[in-house]
Amino acid sequence: MMTHGPVNGAAVYAARYAAHWQLLCHQQRQQTSVLWPEDIDRRLNILVRTAAAAGERTSRAELLAALVAAAETDPETLASLLHRYRRMPTDALAEDRERSDLPVVRSPGPRRTASS
Repeated sequence: MMTHGPVNGAAVYAARYAAHWQLLCHQQRQQTSVLWPEDIDRRLNILVRTAAAAGERTSRAELLAALVAAAETDPETLASLLHRYRRMPTDALAEDRERSDLPVVRSPGPRRTASS
């Protein structure tokens, strides 16, 4: 027979809290600075919007973290990825400019207002 009560509820909460902080995505944050081509930045925004279209609420930082976490650590695989990127023509991501099929994602923080 199961008993219910504040002690049991507190134990469940404590277990969930502990499990929450054991996830990689909840570790202490490290800030990074990235300088990259405009089209790569646009592609990151497209990927965030694509995640939103799939029902995922995410941020640029979380998406980048997920991509880095999923990246192969095999030297040949990584070298191949770099070589492919370095040979991409300037118009390689041109189709990203018109993606009206994806939802618009609002960035967190205060809204900018147009100045008069």
